[in-house]
Amino acid sequence: MSTDRPARTARVQRETSESSIDLSIDLDGTGTSDIETSVPFYDHLLTAFAKHSLTDLTVRAKGDIEIDVHHTVEDVGIVLGQAIRQALGDKRGISRYGDALVPLDEALAQAVVDISGRPFLVHTGEPPGFEFHLIGGHFTGSMVRHVFEAISFNAGLTVHVSVLGGRDPHHIAEAEFKAFARAFRQAKAFDPLVAGIPSTKGAL
Repeated sequence: MSTDRPARTARVQRETSESSIDLSIDLDGTGTSDIETSVPFYDHLLTAFAKHSLTDLTVRAKGDIEIDVHHTVEDVGIVLGQAIRQALGDKRGISRYGDALVPLDEALAQAVVDISGRPFLVHTGEPPGFEFHLIGGHFTGSMVRHVFEAISFNAGLTVHVSVLGGRDPHHIAEAEFKAFARAFRQAKAFDPLVAGIPSTKGAL
């Protein structure tokens, strides 16, 4: 990355009666992560996102997981989306679009990302009953969509995620996060052929 570009970093803190979150991000990192959400499988998914998107990510989150993991998981997604939006800045010089097709054993997921400034999520293909599965004994399959919604709407991304195949809920969820990570990695990358903001509107 050119040295005259500003650092694409952000730190967001959020405190509610349901959760407390402190999150830092560097979009031009190496995929290093240090994540503690108190929801182990979610830590695993966020670690995969950081690694495969080449985003440095630090998360410290505490929440009312004795009630349900929903609040903590969704709130971390909200904060991650806000941090991504801040770190992207004016989006000058980025590729804007990214797509990825990622397998994990029998599971196969596809993701397409547009850093559009227009929040939208299309999420399809998870097998019937996936949303009810407890993955790792605590993380329900329904949380996957909640996280993608939270990130997309708070970061201003258009995201399409499709599960093309899969049987094991762990594999399906992880393939989805890795596909999203790889697509986001392409979209946020600087393109040497792009001058200015990649939109006919002149803003994203």
